[in-house]
Amino acid sequence: MPVKQVIEQGRVPVKVYTDEIEASARQQLINLSQLPIVFHHVAAMPDVHTGIGATVGSVIATDRAIIPAAVGVDIGCGMIATRTSLAASELDEKALKRVFDQISRDVPVGRDQHKEARALTAAARPFAPGLKRILGKHLALEKRFPRAQNWVYQLGTLGGGNHFIEVCLDEAGHVWVMLHSGSRGIGNAIGTYFIELARRDMERQALQLPDRDLAYFKESAEYFDDYVEAVGWAQSYAARNREAMMDLVLAALARHLPPFEVTSEVVNCHHNYVERERHFGREVWLTRKGAIRARAGDLGIIPGSMGARSYIVRGKGAEESFQSCAHGAGRRMSRSAAIKKYTPQDVVMQTAGVVCRKDRGVVDEIPAAYKPIDEVMANQSDLVDVVHTLKQVICVKG
Repeated sequence: MPVKQVIEQGRVPVKVYTDEIEASARQQLINLSQLPIVFHHVAAMPDVHTGIGATVGSVIATDRAIIPAAVGVDIGCGMIATRTSLAASELDEKALKRVFDQISRDVPVGRDQHKEARALTAAARPFAPGLKRILGKHLALEKRFPRAQNWVYQLGTLGGGNHFIEVCLDEAGHVWVMLHSGSRGIGNAIGTYFIELARRDMERQALQLPDRDLAYFKESAEYFDDYVEAVGWAQSYAARNREAMMDLVLAALARHLPPFEVTSEVVNCHHNYVERERHFGREVWLTRKGAIRARAGDLGIIPGSMGARSYIVRGKGAEESFQSCAHGAGRRMSRSAAIKKYTPQDVVMQTAGVVCRKDRGVVDEIPAAYKPIDEVMANQSDLVDVVHTLKQVICVKG
């Protein structure tokens, strides 16, 4: 499906891949399009919804500048998926429950982290020199966010919110493991710190912004290079965090299921990040805020909610979307609104057949709070082809 609507109320147009867009998200997109650093147009994916400053589901090309709040505080958040040689016939209800319990024991979720004895220190070691260099230049970052020191213990942990671990079946009955997480507390600390520095930079220059959360660093700014270094570090850490968790989850499966192998079908992709890319004839900083890269041939992961299908996709390289696509179903209802409207019994009904939590603590993640994933996929048929369709049988929420 091509672009559904074009909003022309800013310096550059906003090209939107859906007809369904809330007023607040629309205004955020207009705010983005007014910035002097934004290049060519803003692309809004089919799962677009209101974020903080920058809209979730937006793709933003900036000329010699970066907006830290558009990258956000969950720097490098994304997905990883791995196919195994296991078949659906090798799973039964008792085995699935044992696997769910094992994953819940082995992978800390929410605010929990690994105890010292189980910390993944060997996997964390390569990241230590880079972080030491960053903190050495920004002592205020370490002093203000002392929990950033927990980064070693948080490697291989899920976090909270909409982060999840799932065991899924594809259309042929093959078993997959899929999970969603990012750079944890250290990424949050880095993001929050540099967002504030960007705001101060704008204030010193007395620049008027349509939203203070759209403060940016130009390449000539004092902290631009430091931010690029720090955000790159956090994005690498996020990717490694997902790999570490995948190892833990596969080990949990191995304890309770027949012997299996991991196939070559592995995808690990960010959906909150910034990179240097070339689009429409110019080198730009491209921020994908709740969107994944979909160059021709790129594999990506588009998850639904915890009761819906998810998709492994291959990009088509559509330039109009800056070679990007949606990162998931996208919320259509706030967490507070979902809690007011739905009950644990609604969760039970909407997650039938899935081994997962079904209590009041996950009502805000109920499938009905999200856009229908099939509608999202239909709206981006010009951007990706579906390679595999997955349906979860286990879901561990953050």
